[in-house]
Amino acid sequence: MRKTVSIHRKQSMSTTAQPAKTARPKPPQIGPVWLSNVLAKYIMAITGIIFGAFVFVHMVGNLKVYTGPEHFNAYALWLRTLLEPLFPYEGFLWVFRVVLLVCLIAHVYCAAIISRRAKARRGNFPRKGMRGMRSFTARTMPVTGLVLLFFIIFHILDLTAGVGVAPESFQHGSEAGSFAYQNLIASFQRPWAAAVYLIAMVTLFLHLAHGVYAAVNDFGVTMSQKVRSWVTLLSGVFALIVMLGNITIPIAVLLGIVS
Repeated sequence: MRKTVSIHRKQSMSTTAQPAKTARPKPPQIGPVWLSNVLAKYIMAITGIIFGAFVFVHMVGNLKVYTGPEHFNAYALWLRTLLEPLFPYEGFLWVFRVVLLVCLIAHVYCAAIISRRAKARRGNFPRKGMRGMRSFTARTMPVTGLVLLFFIIFHILDLTAGVGVAPESFQHGSEAGSFAYQNLIASFQRPWAAAVYLIAMVTLFLHLAHGVYAAVNDFGVTMSQKVRSWVTLLSGVFALIVMLGNITIPIAVLLGIVS
């Protein structure tokens, strides 16, 4: 009798058992298989540090505009004749530009891959765990990065190639001399061009403020809450120095302090 009851119980349990849940479909592979998120973050951190160092040194060089046209043009000519005769005129500068271009492509590509993978994994759920200014700069990284990409193109056309958006009085330099000072003044005397540079520098501040912090974090540095606060602060200070150093130049030109 007991055996009959137990058999009936097993049969009823088997008939009322719910079907097993189907496994959640695996998201499609985004980017090459060998490019893991860890490697992509390392690449972004390294290229980001290179760009951070470049914009700081570039800012220091730009501040030479306050020393007058002779010194600023001499500095610009020195950059173009650097390591001669090992490199031809502007040779080393072009090698450096190619390195920066490769870093830019790698940085943008890895950022796009990480962003697409995160979106595919997260779905419609927003990112959580960050607050305040760090949250804002982190969330706006794709936007600020895109703005800076367009600004780089604008900057090259304006003060390097001297075409398109450049002032009509743009003069190309040669081994005999440079006109970098005159070109810079002519560009920043146009209020709309100066406004473009001011907006770009504020954007650079936002991008750098989080980028430096992210680079330290991506290298696997273990940070307590106190250390994390200090890294956030120092990242912001570094970005602020770069921004303030650069925006003084178009403002000084517009006000007639530098002419």
